[in-house]
Amino acid sequence: MHIAAVHTTLPDHRYEQSELAAAFVEHWAKKHHNTERVQRFHEAVQVGARHLALPIERYPELSFGEANRAFVEVGTTLGARVIAGALDQVGLSPTSVDAIFFTTVTGIATPTIDARVANRLGFRSDIRRTPMFGLGCVAGAAGIGRVNDYLTAYPRQVAVLLSVELCSLTLQRGDLSIANLIATSLFGDGAAAVVCVGDDHPLAATAAGPRVSANQSRFYPNTEGVMGWEITDNGMQIVLSASVPQVVRDHLRADVDGFLARQGRTVADIGCWVCHPGGPKVLEAFADCLSIGKKALQRTWDSLDAVGNLSSASVLFVLQDTMMNEPPAAGTSGLMIAMGPGFCSELVSLEW
Repeated sequence: MHIAAVHTTLPDHRYEQSELAAAFVEHWAKKHHNTERVQRFHEAVQVGARHLALPIERYPELSFGEANRAFVEVGTTLGARVIAGALDQVGLSPTSVDAIFFTTVTGIATPTIDARVANRLGFRSDIRRTPMFGLGCVAGAAGIGRVNDYLTAYPRQVAVLLSVELCSLTLQRGDLSIANLIATSLFGDGAAAVVCVGDDHPLAATAAGPRVSANQSRFYPNTEGVMGWEITDNGMQIVLSASVPQVVRDHLRADVDGFLARQGRTVADIGCWVCHPGGPKVLEAFADCLSIGKKALQRTWDSLDAVGNLSSASVLFVLQDTMMNEPPAAGTSGLMIAMGPGFCSELVSLEW
């Protein structure tokens, strides 16, 4: 398939990382024995600013139900906005879309956000919907992979991948665990949409983005405790193990080498890396195990600084930046990488 357009959007409420750190320090001052530690976590993740679904003053008393209702309302608005923007880039109307794949891990809705967006934008009644919940940070790349699988079967069709992640709405105000302190310093809110066309679609010849030539999924048995949610009476409580960077080092290089070898290539043949900004230690593990150096992941580092980790949407933000700002030269081979709950990885080959 060919990636025809990528569009991203952020909620209107933007806060510098220093503002967010100050708010958490104030909130936890009477509960945490060392509020300087909160400040250090906010500095260590190397995030400059984040966008929130709601004004910051709404969060201190937000219940699980209220947060989820905000997820549905804000998520539908952002989802409709970002898909409309992506379709506009290539002159397509909502009625041109044959299938929509939707991913999130930060809210619950039935019908899912994609159905609500379909009503708002006026998709055809025969639209094929594939909602995906629970893949978390890996889902941006996994979504590209599933869309590629679909368009391989239907090469004349148009498919849209929509990611809506409103991480701030999962805030656990009473959780003083290290995992939650890291999560509240790292994750932000945003949405992304990718318009893809099969190889036989008329837009394939003029698509601004790369062709997806292959994709791979890898599941690592007995690692479900590495990352995820614990669903409690107060909502979604983060599960985030300190072992994530080590899991990257243990598995990623072999996965990448095997994936590329089946295509007759090696790491040295990759001229463009589109990686999920999981956090500084994860990005350092990516660079170390792939022997590619920090500069190769600069777009990912820049995205982390600008908006934080947006779960499944983040790698799509990096993809948009790659396409719009000094895109790779024709003939460049790229690789998209993301990892997330399962624990698992997704690899996608990109050809410019």
